[in-house]
Amino acid sequence: MSYMTINNRRVEFTDEKNVLSVIRKSGIDLPTFCYHSELSTYGACRMCVVEDDRGRIFASCSETPRDKMVIYTNTPRLKHHRKMIIELLLASHCRDCTTCTKNGVCVLQKLSRQLGIKEVRFENNKKQLPKDLSSECIIRDPNKCILCGDCVRTCDEIQGMGILDFAFRGSKMQVTTAFNKDLAQTDCVGCGQCRAVCPTGAITIKQDIERVWDALSDSKIRVVVQIAPAVRVAVGDKFGIPKGENVLGRLVAALRRIGFDEVYDTNFGADLTVMEESKELVERLESGDNLPLFTSCCPAWVKFCENRYPQFRKKISTCRSPQEMFGALIKEEARMDEAGDSRKTVVVSIMPCTAKKAEITRPEHFNEGEQNVDYVLTTTEASRMIQESGIDLSQVEPEALDMPFGISSGAGAIFGVTGGVTEAVLRRLMNSDRAEDLEAISFTGVRGVDGIKEASVKLGDRDVKIAVVNGLKCASEVLDKIEAGEIYYDFVEVMACKRGCITGGGQPVPIGPRTKKARVEGLYKIDKLAQIKLSSQNPIVATVYDGILKGKEHKLLHNER
Repeated sequence: MSYMTINNRRVEFTDEKNVLSVIRKSGIDLPTFCYHSELSTYGACRMCVVEDDRGRIFASCSETPRDKMVIYTNTPRLKHHRKMIIELLLASHCRDCTTCTKNGVCVLQKLSRQLGIKEVRFENNKKQLPKDLSSECIIRDPNKCILCGDCVRTCDEIQGMGILDFAFRGSKMQVTTAFNKDLAQTDCVGCGQCRAVCPTGAITIKQDIERVWDALSDSKIRVVVQIAPAVRVAVGDKFGIPKGENVLGRLVAALRRIGFDEVYDTNFGADLTVMEESKELVERLESGDNLPLFTSCCPAWVKFCENRYPQFRKKISTCRSPQEMFGALIKEEARMDEAGDSRKTVVVSIMPCTAKKAEITRPEHFNEGEQNVDYVLTTTEASRMIQESGIDLSQVEPEALDMPFGISSGAGAIFGVTGGVTEAVLRRLMNSDRAEDLEAISFTGVRGVDGIKEASVKLGDRDVKIAVVNGLKCASEVLDKIEAGEIYYDFVEVMACKRGCITGGGQPVPIGPRTKKARVEGLYKIDKLAQIKLSSQNPIVATVYDGILKGKEHKLLHNER
């Protein structure tokens, strides 16, 4: 067993890839701006520097651990060094902290406090740059950028998009798009992963909070809200609730106190998606046309395919996403209720995803000239509204969802994690809720965190080949191989965010390894405890097909590709 001596204490290590990992293993939270375990080592911020027994100072994130190394993490030289870095960053940083969206969760703010920065001795002579408000999903404020490069590497290494990069040199350096175009003029898909890793307020969510407050305060409007599966295991992070805990009941109660008239579950929309997508897959398998069938639940993936691989567009499922199916259902119900509630119906979605904000404005997601979903609040926005109302989610007594759309299956719940859509569809096609069959499906290879997962499932006398893809860079790899004829699949699930919606661009940050694991386990636990395992077993689904949806399935639940 190899060991290092850290601050005069012996620490054993095995396969840690750098000195920083060993230091954190020992219980020391060494500060960083630019280090993320799933990204390449950049080593630019120099906050993680350490000193060895020979007086050499080096960045611990880029140093391979060696047996019998002796290092110190908090010498006077290092403290002076870190303080100077923070002070210089603050000197060129917009310091409107009290009104910044990231106030309270900003890493620069946190480290300034941690390191005891009491004054900034340098003037800010940096020219103010305009904000980029063009995107429907995120806002870019270059005045708050600290040039850590986290967004650049995420966009390139995880998503393979390369929308953002460094431009210019020296004091004029900035992170921007090619030719300084607005985000809306680029191929940006709005996934928000850049926002998820940004340590400051340089990239934030484009918020709809005020518009939702206006709707809630209007007595002539009936405000209906739906809650996505990944939200219930993440929103508790902002209220001191253990990570990954299912807080759906508490969230329902809080939303009612805020003023929402009806609170439903997007999982019901997911059940409808399973029914329609399973049917579509069977039809395509029988005809042999437009295979593989690509999932359509992730709007960032759909836009990516349209922008970069338009030749595959017709292979994307015609099914609307769960939020759009549910929104269309609610709006249709309101149109049919001529003698009932005369108020205008507004549908709000609480989503883990920033790209959902763009999805609702697409022309195919309108029925009768009306948006199916009017506003999207991310998990972060919803938690902020709860905080604005003075509600402590941890102290709220749980309440049940409204009926009839408060009943859903465990198959709908696992939509929030990568491979969940595939697993739910397989359950429907195999049409068995026996424990051994469900376990067999879960062990086909659709679960896990690998960028590309493959599985083969026997349906009747046919072997159906399946791929589950994490991240748009992996999606590019799969699409290139399909086009070249190197691989063949019948069904492909693509999620733009690694691990699925639980790490969506609208989720509370930071999202570290323990948080990711807890959220994934939280969703699988919901499924495990669910009495209904198959979407087809949801009794309300059958009622809806015989009622509101009768003769309108394609109109309300599908788009033309």
